[in-house]
Amino acid sequence: MKSVCVFCGSCSGSKAIYRETATAMGQAIAKQGMRLIYGAGNVGLMGIVADAAIKAGGEVVGVIPKFLVDKEVAHFGLTEMIIVNSMHERKARMADLADAFVALPGGFGTFEELCEVLTWSQLGLHNKPCGILNVAGYYDPLLALFDQAVAEQFLRSEYRSLVVSATDVDQMLKELESYRHEALQKWMDRDKI
Repeated sequence: MKSVCVFCGSCSGSKAIYRETATAMGQAIAKQGMRLIYGAGNVGLMGIVADAAIKAGGEVVGVIPKFLVDKEVAHFGLTEMIIVNSMHERKARMADLADAFVALPGGFGTFEELCEVLTWSQLGLHNKPCGILNVAGYYDPLLALFDQAVAEQFLRSEYRSLVVSATDVDQMLKELESYRHEALQKWMDRDKI
């Protein structure tokens, strides 16, 4: 694993632990010699994770749509900034550059980015590990929703295993590193989920 894409909030959140964990994630990625891929923002947890990786001597690649650069939220201290035309291009480019994905706390954008790469994995479009760093129980409701989807037969249990979770940075990186993707058959007998 040479690069990790981090999805996280453009806000810092209400708890210091969110900011501390973003700092720890950026530092850990850099110290392990991996490249941080992220959305190129200089605000919220996005800015914190990037600044921590840069300060630790890491390589940081940001991908941002032009309209967000124009709103002055781009981080201009990165190793590389890739400017694209749309949010769709941003996600595709980050996915191409990354060997793994991890979601820190965030809002709609973070949820959407995580669920999109999980869907791509489910459909066999990539076999990269997808993780949730469940800081202070932030993602407990989402993980419970995934379990509910299995219980209600909207999601097969094998698909639920496509997302790994951990409560601290070191364990998250170990989970991503040890992840082994199993080829799954998406299409099935509709009555035998």
